[in-house]
Amino acid sequence: MAETPQRRAIGLMSGTSLDGIDVALLDTDGDGLVKRGPARVYEYDAAFRRRLAEGLETAKSIIRRTDRPGDLQALETELTRRHAEAVRRFFADCDVDPATVDIIGFHGQTVLHRPDKAVTVQLGNGQLLADMLGLPVVFDMRANDMAEGGQGAPLVPAYHAALAKNLAPECRELPVVFVNIGGISNVTYLDGEHDPIAFDSGPGNALLDQWLDREAGIPFDQNGAIASEGGILSALSERYLSAEFFAQAAPKSLDRFDFAVPPPGVGSLEDVARTLCFVSAQAILKAAAHFPEPPKLWIVCGGGRRHPAIMADLRNGAAPHARVVTAEEVGFDGDAMEAEAWAYLAVRSLDGRPLTWPTTTGCREPSSGGSLGRPALRRVASV
Repeated sequence: MAETPQRRAIGLMSGTSLDGIDVALLDTDGDGLVKRGPARVYEYDAAFRRRLAEGLETAKSIIRRTDRPGDLQALETELTRRHAEAVRRFFADCDVDPATVDIIGFHGQTVLHRPDKAVTVQLGNGQLLADMLGLPVVFDMRANDMAEGGQGAPLVPAYHAALAKNLAPECRELPVVFVNIGGISNVTYLDGEHDPIAFDSGPGNALLDQWLDREAGIPFDQNGAIASEGGILSALSERYLSAEFFAQAAPKSLDRFDFAVPPPGVGSLEDVARTLCFVSAQAILKAAAHFPEPPKLWIVCGGGRRHPAIMADLRNGAAPHARVVTAEEVGFDGDAMEAEAWAYLAVRSLDGRPLTWPTTTGCREPSSGGSLGRPALRRVASV
């Protein structure tokens, strides 16, 4: 069998927190070889974040995934332009020669995710991005999974499986669960023998961020300062944690709006913030009910790993049977992991390797996916 080629890939992620564009470089064969390069975050300005938030509301009327009602077409073009600029800045900031890059993995911005209707929409014009940068771009990686009967999410487990193979021996405690706490949290269970098991586990940072934004005009809880002044409202936490979603069999996925922000007057700013942190942690821990065996190690990435209350609740809930660590504690980059994943998935897509499995999205069989945008004018070396 011919040896799988190693490629240099750039991954681009704009997540449900709407905070900016994550850019990461990866050298990989799309299998077990993973050489992590530099990564950067390029934040959106407040006006563009508001525009994205308005786009989420507009997107609720979408029926077909190609629909772009209202301002969404213009927003998609602007989002693509900002991604192109982020890549150019990344090349300059990290001294990366574009001629060495083989492929770009472009996630885009999810504005609607309705797996029950087989519709998922990520704003971002992959062909336009390829033309702007003069580099090939793999994009729209969720659509084929849905065509194969899957939920279209999560897709990161393929990369989690590769990272698990690269854990240092002293950190390789199996089963291991990778946790990403973004706007929505997702988990990947790996035992080293079988296909990964993965699903969205519940609300991550989105409820907390939306609560603070609406009630106080604060985008997020810096260093956990607000939640540290509050207590847990048991009735409110139970209202969330008794939701039917948690009893549903995996695989399963969520849209940003599947869990509603608490109504005004339900509690103080601090108490509700503290409660939403507890809900985020408990939702993750409840995921263990869907695993074949209790995990021994939880590796946490995403913005939520920085919140002291979320991490304390996770550690307290997992003890004494399992350890909870941040991605950095085992040698990874918790901020860059999703962008790295999109670089890794782009390489797998080029080679036709599976991006998803029945155990991660519910697709009928292991499925590849993604569309390839080839630049009209290739300004660097060929793939």
